[in-house]
Amino acid sequence: MAAQNLQSVPAEPTGQAPASAATTEADAAGQAHFDRVIAEDSRIEPKDWMPAAYRKTLLRQISQHAHSEIIGMQPEANWITRAPSLKRKSILMAKVQDEAGHGLYLYSAAETLGQTRDKMMDDLIAGKARYSSIFNYPALSWADMGAIGWLVDGAAICNQVPLCRASYGPYGRAMVRICKEESFHQRQGFEILLELSNGTEAQKQMAQDAVNRWYAPALMMFGPPDDDSPNSKQSMAWNIKRFSNDELRSRFVGMMVEQVKVLGLTLPDDQVRYNEDTKKWEHGPLDWHEFQEVLAGRGPCNAQRLERRREAHDDGAWVREAAAAYAAKQLNKQKEYAA
Repeated sequence: MAAQNLQSVPAEPTGQAPASAATTEADAAGQAHFDRVIAEDSRIEPKDWMPAAYRKTLLRQISQHAHSEIIGMQPEANWITRAPSLKRKSILMAKVQDEAGHGLYLYSAAETLGQTRDKMMDDLIAGKARYSSIFNYPALSWADMGAIGWLVDGAAICNQVPLCRASYGPYGRAMVRICKEESFHQRQGFEILLELSNGTEAQKQMAQDAVNRWYAPALMMFGPPDDDSPNSKQSMAWNIKRFSNDELRSRFVGMMVEQVKVLGLTLPDDQVRYNEDTKKWEHGPLDWHEFQEVLAGRGPCNAQRLERRREAHDDGAWVREAAAAYAAKQLNKQKEYAA
């Protein structure tokens, strides 16, 4: 089955010099090895032969994931100085620091595919690269820190745990640690909402308002419906993804239905139900026009997020320059000692 799907990989662009017999033979052997690894549900490593389309798909997915971790620091970092206690401040600082680390793991994984980190960052700050649509919404209250942790990080866990088994080795291994840390983030958000919902009536209402605003964007984090997702089928054939967007979204809804009862809050969706025929959770309609508008850069905070990233990148130029100069100096010393 995997081999049949792999036959749909686009051919290399024409107009180039004819490949030599040795190159053609090497590519055929490489494709055969790749097909066998995928069929055996094993791992492709950086030095292994891989189809150009597989490499391109991984670069797109991993770099977008890395960008999402970095941009995702912004709405939460904005609340560090406004956290209601020293304990909350220290926890939120640790969480934001974790997100920076996740971005670094993922940029490193993407670099094994031949893309430089500078190029990925340039594409991001130029607006050429995408990141998760969820981070283009504003965090209006402290309760949003809870909703982001519970809903957004909860959706991330649901989506990313299967990626620990991704067919590309560096990506799958990076996801193991990321998912462990995301589980802490989700529990931190749940605990914030739990405390607010058991506080004053105003605090409970603040928690409910945050859940109301983040619920639909969190569901759309999984991507468009399967019929409108052009990349999912091939990614699943290559064992990069394990489940479709709609399957993951249904699982997530089922998780939230039980957890929201413990919080004493409600989901802003009166159409949530378990379908006995399909054995899947269903939800009300989502505003996919809004989703596409946010992806196109016309969301509430798109411009603000990218501008802040550009500022941070420019402000950090002296650090990168100093690090590069130090590395060059150390390299010259090593050469002198070797001589």
